[in-house]
Amino acid sequence: MLRIGLTGGIGSGKTTVAKFFETLGIPVYYADDNTKFLMNNNEELKAAIIHHFGDAVYKNGELDRKYLASIVFSNKEKLELLNSLTHPITIRDAEDWMSRQTAPYAIKEAALLFESGAADQLDFVIGVYAPQHIRVKRVMKRDNLSVDEIMKRISRQIDEEMKMKLCNFVITNNDLQLIIPQVLELHTKFLEYN
Repeated sequence: MLRIGLTGGIGSGKTTVAKFFETLGIPVYYADDNTKFLMNNNEELKAAIIHHFGDAVYKNGELDRKYLASIVFSNKEKLELLNSLTHPITIRDAEDWMSRQTAPYAIKEAALLFESGAADQLDFVIGVYAPQHIRVKRVMKRDNLSVDEIMKRISRQIDEEMKMKLCNFVITNNDLQLIIPQVLELHTKFLEYN
């Protein structure tokens, strides 16, 4: 079974592309969703987060994501610390999940595939590209964040142009090109590997 990564910057449309692959019967591991789950349910990870970020990071046993985001997205060292706690556990969880899949290929969707080192465990990586002004507009609408908050998050990821050069394939999601034909072309290509 092929292990495929799917990545792109915030607001690029990774989830939209992943959903198209799912409609084709391809299983998708959503790293962000699973990390949130693990941060609330993995006792080892919860203890480490509380140890480094304080008791206030959890309210009534649930992660206060907004509070944690206010800490890590304004302090590079704190973000790196959080990533050093979450990435190994999420990568291990994704590897366990991948080992249980029976489809011709499976996809791991994650914003930080290269930054976390998770790309090393994959056969191919698909990048989802959208120009920054479109990404900012999408995230403002989706998450109700200010331009400043979005730009802080963008600045914490590797340059989008560089990220796309690291990918084996790129899907362009710029509101001008159709996504479905690009997904179908890659789907056919991946099926041919089996």
